[in-house]
Amino acid sequence: MDTTHLTLLALAVGLVAFLYSSVGHAGASGYIAVLTLAGFAAEDIKPTALVLNIFVALIGAWQFWRAGHFSWPLFWPFALLSVPAAAAGGYLKLPPMLFKPLLGAVLIFSALRLFSRRADPAEVAPPSRSTALGVGATIGLLSGLTGTGGGIFLTPLMLLLRWAQTRPAAAVSALFILVNSVAGLAGFLSRREPLPEFVWPLAVAAVAGGTIGAHLGSRRFPVRTISLLLAAVLIIAGLKLILTK
Repeated sequence: MDTTHLTLLALAVGLVAFLYSSVGHAGASGYIAVLTLAGFAAEDIKPTALVLNIFVALIGAWQFWRAGHFSWPLFWPFALLSVPAAAAGGYLKLPPMLFKPLLGAVLIFSALRLFSRRADPAEVAPPSRSTALGVGATIGLLSGLTGTGGGIFLTPLMLLLRWAQTRPAAAVSALFILVNSVAGLAGFLSRREPLPEFVWPLAVAAVAGGTIGAHLGSRRFPVRTISLLLAAVLIIAGLKLILTK
């Protein structure tokens, strides 16, 4: 890969990290789209997206926690079973035609719902523990299979079902993405396949974009702005799942 190609790729990754981190996400679906359009092989895309996810999710989790939005009681039931499920998904290889169109349609539907969401509801109620455990396990498996951290599924679900308000949902999703990305990468590495060499320059760009985006999302952007950004992210991710092979 020449220097110009790598520089353009890093700029695109940095922009994706900025956009996604502002809503508590780490950007895996965006990185996958960028790398796919750049012509990289599928076996290089999944581990690269997971590595970038880990860096950006760590930054996002820290920023939203510092801003006082993180809730441990809301987080742990989702995360408990998601971690082993994500590790299993990272190890498995399934034909993408089995689930990508359906997941893409779900994400786009969620985005359209969020566009009409003007503000946080006055009251929210977290799900029962059994519901959160089941949802976490399902999303964890999907995150490992798709090379994402699962926040792209968890955040809109929490908002649409009124399980949390916008910034707490983003805070929970950021740490959820982190633990699932680590588990998914561990599952991939258990196959003893190497990481692509170009992942580290891209990680620098992701950290830069993620730092700025997470700071603005956790402290500066109004709730309506975060909802619109999240809807945009969901549409990008949904179209990526439907249109790319």
